[in-house]
Amino acid sequence: MTEKEIKVTVRLDNNNVPEDIKWSADDQKDVVAGKAFMLSVFDKATLDTLKIDLWTKEMQIHEMDRFIFQTLRGVTDTYYKATNNAELANEMQRFVHYFGEKTGLIEEGKEDM
Repeated sequence: MTEKEIKVTVRLDNNNVPEDIKWSADDQKDVVAGKAFMLSVFDKATLDTLKIDLWTKEMQIHEMDRFIFQTLRGVTDTYYKATNNAELANEMQRFVHYFGEKTGLIEEGKEDM
């Protein structure tokens, strides 16, 4: 059995607001800087989802729009791969597309980016 470690380091200001987010993994040589981080863990015992959502002071609204758009798209793909529920995954994708249009990431009436 193999075990891997992913490390996330968050530097906070005096008010505990994230100023810097970095992450690294055992099998990657570089530390990667980021502006936002989301983690969801499904608790085996309680069946609850535990979440951590952090973003730095530098994160701009258009960057958050893009981050959420890409995250929603990824969640939709994960849901489909895990369940094979094409009908619901397609409905989720329709919302992701709508979100992309409303945030200006996708031109209305155009295909996904």
